[in-house]
Amino acid sequence: MMNTLQSEAAIQATKSPTIDTKLEVVVIPVSDVDRAKDFYAKLGWRLDADFAGEGWRVIQFTPPGSPASVIFGRNVTAAAPGSAQGLYLIVSDIERARRDLIDRGVKVSDVFHAAGDVHVGRDEPYLFGSVRNTGRDPAHGSYRSYASFSDPDGNGWLFQEVTSRLPGRLDTNQTTFASVIDLAAAFRRAAAAHGEHEKRNGGQHDANWPDWYAEYIAAEQSGRELPQ
Repeated sequence: MMNTLQSEAAIQATKSPTIDTKLEVVVIPVSDVDRAKDFYAKLGWRLDADFAGEGWRVIQFTPPGSPASVIFGRNVTAAAPGSAQGLYLIVSDIERARRDLIDRGVKVSDVFHAAGDVHVGRDEPYLFGSVRNTGRDPAHGSYRSYASFSDPDGNGWLFQEVTSRLPGRLDTNQTTFASVIDLAAAFRRAAAAHGEHEKRNGGQHDANWPDWYAEYIAAEQSGRELPQ
């Protein structure tokens, strides 16, 4: 009887719509709250909150274009300062993201790529099944290029360049961009691909290029097959 009830419950669960469960806040441990506040402000992140009470303080910052924020402060977490590692920041142009932090006086690693997956260790990224290769991924593959930096406590951040998502990672009926910069980058990639499309068609001007661009950009972001 119990197995029957469990099976019915499982079937019902698959029929019920899944409620959105959005990750919006990550807590990072720091030793000096004001020093950390100065550092994250220097990154150009938006300060959302700085609240204090009896024995506690909470500060929240949001990276540009990010739906998720970070929180740190006093009596916020028992984790050791600097123990937060593998904090990914997804960017559409890793060279531009790296230059922006350098211009702000932040120490950032050289861009690197790998043939395998990336594991972020205590002090710097380490690679599974491969060596760390200097420079951007030669094929400019999505998910393949990285750069790392740390806050004053050693909490480790990793830029990862993502220009198109793997299949199933996004709702194929929605296409959104976090910023004008991301949208412009998508247009540039579509323009380059459309140039090849016109070459394959005898070099004739494609009067329907807006439709082609739109299809390419939406397909790239959702991980669907790209138009040719």
